[in-house]
Amino acid sequence: MKANRSKYFLAALVAVVIWGFFAIPLRVISDYKPEDILYYRVFISLVITWIVILTFRLKYLRKNIEDLRADSRKERKRLIWLTIFAGFLITGNWFTYIYAVNEVSLTSAAFAYMVCPLITAIGGFFILKERLSGLQLLALGLAVISIIVLSQGSAKEVLWSVLIASLYAFYLIIQRVMGKVDKLVMLGIHLLIATLVILPLFLADFQALPADLHFWLIIILISVVFTIVPLFLSLYALIGMPSSTLGIIIYLNPIVAFGVAFFYFHEGINSHQLYAYTMLAIAVVVFNWSTIKELVKRPVE
Repeated sequence: MKANRSKYFLAALVAVVIWGFFAIPLRVISDYKPEDILYYRVFISLVITWIVILTFRLKYLRKNIEDLRADSRKERKRLIWLTIFAGFLITGNWFTYIYAVNEVSLTSAAFAYMVCPLITAIGGFFILKERLSGLQLLALGLAVISIIVLSQGSAKEVLWSVLIASLYAFYLIIQRVMGKVDKLVMLGIHLLIATLVILPLFLADFQALPADLHFWLIIILISVVFTIVPLFLSLYALIGMPSSTLGIIIYLNPIVAFGVAFFYFHEGINSHQLYAYTMLAIAVVVFNWSTIKELVKRPVE
């Protein structure tokens, strides 16, 4: 990885760490239905993102439209279908994650982001032909062992974890293919697609807007800090790093989430969990060792 790519590594790192704390605001409004949280999260995120795009990044939106018109009909059709598919994937990921945190268990949500990097790395290898070094393969092996250790539990939780992980893993792979589109514009389009997907369900379920100001403050916090910022950073990171690398950095998510569960929510910990998460942390360092050395040696550009 070239030296000027350290900024992409940092972007991915910050995004994943932010997501690790996502359970805190979700638990604050856990009395609300998961679908209601999803609806208002998407709607508020859509409004804020397009205000930013139309105010500060209008020239990028115009350029993307011009580039799309200049593409061949086949390429244009491919880009449109990939964008729509990505919108469905991220919407499904959001809903299943929120549902898992509030209705299944925090463990199942955290475990999903242990499975996700494996699916992303494997998908990047076979679909995008991304190369993995011997050190990176060793890191994947360590990750597999840690996952096996932690998977000795509820089949229901494991199935939810795999579903959440698969949705986000393929979302990342698609974003790597669509590298030329401005990332904030792409995020705005995904949010628009998500809105179109959930709007019929919202209208069918709608009774009245929540009157609790506290709920709206938390939703705005979730929309900005836990949706727009980390999603933009992760899409930005894919400009300069393989999806497999971003996938492995995602392993920090369950480590942070595990820390939140233990230190903030005071959930229990046992020896095999401690062993597995320690091994997972080592796997992240090993997989990204060359990037970490580069980051330490050189200033971020």
